[in-house]
Amino acid sequence: MKVMITGSMGYIGPVLVRYLRNRLPNAEIYGFDSGYFAHSLTGVTRMPETLLNRQYFGDIREFPEDLLQGIDVVVHLAAVSNDPMGSKFEQVTKEINQNASYRLARLCVAAGVKSFVFASSCSTYGYAESGPRKESDDLNPLTAYAHSKVGAEKLLCSLANQTMAITCLRFATACGMSDRLRLDLVLNDFVASALSSGEITILSDGTPWRPLIDVEDMARAIFWAIKRDPARDGEFLVVNAGRDENNYQVRELAETVARHVPGTRVRINTDAPPDKRSYKVDFSLFRKLAPDHVPQVTLEQSVLRLIDGIKRTPEIGENFRGSSFMRLKMLEKHIAESSIGADLRWIAA
Repeated sequence: MKVMITGSMGYIGPVLVRYLRNRLPNAEIYGFDSGYFAHSLTGVTRMPETLLNRQYFGDIREFPEDLLQGIDVVVHLAAVSNDPMGSKFEQVTKEINQNASYRLARLCVAAGVKSFVFASSCSTYGYAESGPRKESDDLNPLTAYAHSKVGAEKLLCSLANQTMAITCLRFATACGMSDRLRLDLVLNDFVASALSSGEITILSDGTPWRPLIDVEDMARAIFWAIKRDPARDGEFLVVNAGRDENNYQVRELAETVARHVPGTRVRINTDAPPDKRSYKVDFSLFRKLAPDHVPQVTLEQSVLRLIDGIKRTPEIGENFRGSSFMRLKMLEKHIAESSIGADLRWIAA
């Protein structure tokens, strides 16, 4: 089997590469990435890409079609990856997350790729008051990032055919330890805050709901998507990837972190206006289709792994929100240094 992973040098990539290498030891695994965050390593002494057969660099908007020759599976992770980045780079977010995803999938069909796995997001549900969201429920994207994922799913659906299986995994909010840690995710931020300052500040009233999934369980879900039988599950499939028990209110997350970092104070803004990004998600379809690949990492395990990893990374201090572990800050630094332009393309030296 030959596998191409786009966005291989992001947050999920290193964990996925290690997971696939352990379970598919004879596979040829390739990576493709822009390299924006390649240097943002977290307490490790080995580049995760040494587990790949080859790492390619480039802009996903100009993915070279010749790299797909002989490829069986494409796992498409490359994206402008969160709401703050999407807000600042709205048009670029659409170009990369939506249009480039569609272009890549079309190239995959032409090249005879058998399986295309797309990392979508439960943020497409936006705000939901009437119970956990199922795949068949209406979408309510509230941000440029969420809109781009909805747009990509619709375009990918138009490619549904009998030659390439397409799996859109609507992931819960990512969390957990990675060789390229992101600290702009709610649980990861709370752990870094507790360790660096002894305090967690919740900007909302703490009641919004978030479904969580550890990055290791994201890799587990992707592995299932690679191996799934399209004759049984459908050539085109959209499925919420997570676990029902992992729907949490934000204050629960902060309180869990505080229990594992003694002395941590949790401050909740009880006067905050309602946070419209609040939704619970129904993961029963994923449990039905992939009973052996449902998330296994508990919230406590995610927290403890983050504590250990952050403690091994001296660069993460009180000013972590200005560090390279915050994706938007890293892009802004690249732009300030004239390394990339406002269109997020590298500028030749």
